Amino acid sequence: MNILFIHQNFPGQFRHIAQSLIDEGQHQVLSLCEAHAPGMAGVQRLEYKPARNATEGVHAYLAPIEGHVIRGQSVARALLQLKERGYQPDVIVAHMGWGEAIYPKDIYPDTPLLTFFEFFYQTHGADAGFDPEYPLVLDDYLRIRTKNITNLLSLNAADIGISPTAWQRNLYPAAYRDKIRLIHEGINTEAAIPDRSAWIRLGSGLILTRQDEVITYVSRNLEPYRGFHIFMRALPEILKRRPHCQVLIVGGDDVSYGRKLPDGQTYRAQLLQEVQGLDRSRVHFLGKLPYQQYLRVLQISSAHLYLTVPFVLSWSMLEAMSAGCLVIGSKTAPVEEVITHEENGLLVDFFSTEEIANAVDRVFADPDRLQAMRDAARSTIVQHYPLTAGVQAYRTLFEDALGPTPPQP
Repeated sequence: MNILFIHQNFPGQFRHIAQSLIDEGQHQVLSLCEAHAPGMAGVQRLEYKPARNATEGVHAYLAPIEGHVIRGQSVARALLQLKERGYQPDVIVAHMGWGEAIYPKDIYPDTPLLTFFEFFYQTHGADAGFDPEYPLVLDDYLRIRTKNITNLLSLNAADIGISPTAWQRNLYPAAYRDKIRLIHEGINTEAAIPDRSAWIRLGSGLILTRQDEVITYVSRNLEPYRGFHIFMRALPEILKRRPHCQVLIVGGDDVSYGRKLPDGQTYRAQLLQEVQGLDRSRVHFLGKLPYQQYLRVLQISSAHLYLTVPFVLSWSMLEAMSAGCLVIGSKTAPVEEVITHEENGLLVDFFSTEEIANAVDRVFADPDRLQAMRDAARSTIVQHYPLTAGVQAYRTLFEDALGPTPPQP
């Protein structure tokens, strides 16, 4: 098969299925991406560049949408050049998030377009307005509704959609939901494994192992969408109750989701100023780590905090479970789709610093730090979110999109 992946930061969610196709050695795999994309060995790379930025002074609601249209137009032009050179994909797989999935059918009308749908913006019942600390005004509600223009155009163009969790899929309008398949791309359960011998050395020289009291928090960036502010406010009580614990915080200072701060300001600095008296000798900000170092943080974790507003589920939570962490997660969607309280983890009120501190105490009160729940957490990922299941689901999707193979004469 000729498979074309379109993702501005390829491989993104398509890494595992792309690797599977490469490993087979029977397919031509091409990616269409922007210059900053990491790419993959074995995948032919074609870059596109948006022709320009959104028009200065355009209506604020429409500026992101115009940016998506410009990017989508650049993708269409790149596809047209491919077509003129004789390239014919059997399947196109695209992410809708940046406008890249709006126009492929206008260049290749007969090629199945399989589009990854991550999140349909809601004015109520999801992330927006969930945290009263960040209230919305009318302008926010109107802007959020308008953001779905790209989603709706992409839904209309797609032949089949893909969403990684049932909750995320069900955010999409009922009229389109039947065309969206529930496929999680999978977790590498052979890499994210428990390792009782794991250890890390901090910059101070301190060495930590599974035998130490280690509380971990991981997010791509330290921001309110992932409950960083709540976690920081829970720390004084946790540190008071656990005088020998060490806290490892992994994540950058940018903003992936939600409100950005004025230039030069970070949520980390803001919360460190707010939460006074932290024993900084026991609270370690590790920044963004290479994957293997990040895994070792998970492998030595005694209690792993994952807090999120109702939003896209992080790979890191599933990887933490696969690595045998005791995850203390927020009672929010789609966390509750994966973690069942007291079976494969603990669930707490997103806003309750007391519940978070009590859950940490619960872990250390158990002689083996709730090992049965840790084992159940890993079993959940091995059974329901392995790479093999994700890859096979994509393969089935390709087969369904292409239809039955005609009989040979």
